[in-house]
Amino acid sequence: MPRNNYFQFKQFRIIQERSAMKVGVDGVLLGAWADISGAKRILDIGTGTGLIALMMAQRKADARIDGVEIEPDAFQEAVYNAGQSPWNERIQMELCSFQEFLEKTDLKYDLIVSNPPYFTNGHKAPLENRATARHSDSLLLSDLISGAVGLMNKNSKIALVLPSESLQEITTLAVLNKIFIARLCRIKPNPIKPEFRILIELTNTECIIQEENLMIEFEKHHEYTLEYKELTTEFYLKF
Repeated sequence: MPRNNYFQFKQFRIIQERSAMKVGVDGVLLGAWADISGAKRILDIGTGTGLIALMMAQRKADARIDGVEIEPDAFQEAVYNAGQSPWNERIQMELCSFQEFLEKTDLKYDLIVSNPPYFTNGHKAPLENRATARHSDSLLLSDLISGAVGLMNKNSKIALVLPSESLQEITTLAVLNKIFIARLCRIKPNPIKPEFRILIELTNTECIIQEENLMIEFEKHHEYTLEYKELTTEFYLKF
């Protein structure tokens, strides 16, 4: 995706001039794939510019959405983007770490979504805010899961987008936190490249895992698969 200072969707615009992390496929995939059924209160952990929070608001007209963001520039743009959207009255943004948010909230959420920081082993980005957004030092996956579990009610769901290599870790964390994998979608960019992301849904009710695969493009760049178009058609102008 081009690194413009904004990204236009069908029903909203994301201003991303100062935020370290721009609109990307990962966030769009999660925002379109997460199961919103029955979700009256939704939490977006690490909301960035507010992309997934806004996608949740568009998809679920009766839901209230809270976004938590630690990086000030991203937070300011998230506030602006939510304020300029048709759903500004239903979206609340908080400038704090997830750990701080846990200490001050007594709310329970029907759906918790996150496109979390996950580059734990690579070189850190040179800009501090980009490094915070991309690396998991400030929010380990284990802390995210244990914290999210504390915010769940009986029928809540957690939906995440993660690198494929995180599957074993998230499976172990699910067992440790007494939650269960309900849905798993393996993402391939095209027929040639290997699987690189997973979309995963966790619940606190034991169930049979629903597994699926999604390929984004055919071999030709920008020649998108029907499945990807159907998943994202409510959002992208080009579909």
